[in-house]
Amino acid sequence: MSIGRAPLGGPREIALACFLVGRLVRDAAQSDDLLTADQRRVRAQGAKQWLGSAALPATIRSALVRLAETTVGVDSNAVRAALESVMTVTANQLDSGARLELGRLAQAVVE
Repeated sequence: MSIGRAPLGGPREIALACFLVGRLVRDAAQSDDLLTADQRRVRAQGAKQWLGSAALPATIRSALVRLAETTVGVDSNAVRAALESVMTVTANQLDSGARLELGRLAQAVVE
């Protein structure tokens, strides 16, 4: 079943959470000029608050929170490691298209 057709909660909420944090990763990795450190910190804090209220399994929430936190800094290796952790804990929850997008994001982070 595709994520778009999934019922509310469960896989759909996991996919939405990955999309949210993936946007933080992408924006932080694109350029230091795009967002200031303070803007990245505020965005990460907002994402952490949203993740705290989302109906997510604890292991997935924890991995996504760690990933959001890494977007505040400029250490691409830390971001990639956190992203790989998210990919591991969500592997059985996301469809192949979503997993592929996370993999592409991980590649883009280190380039």
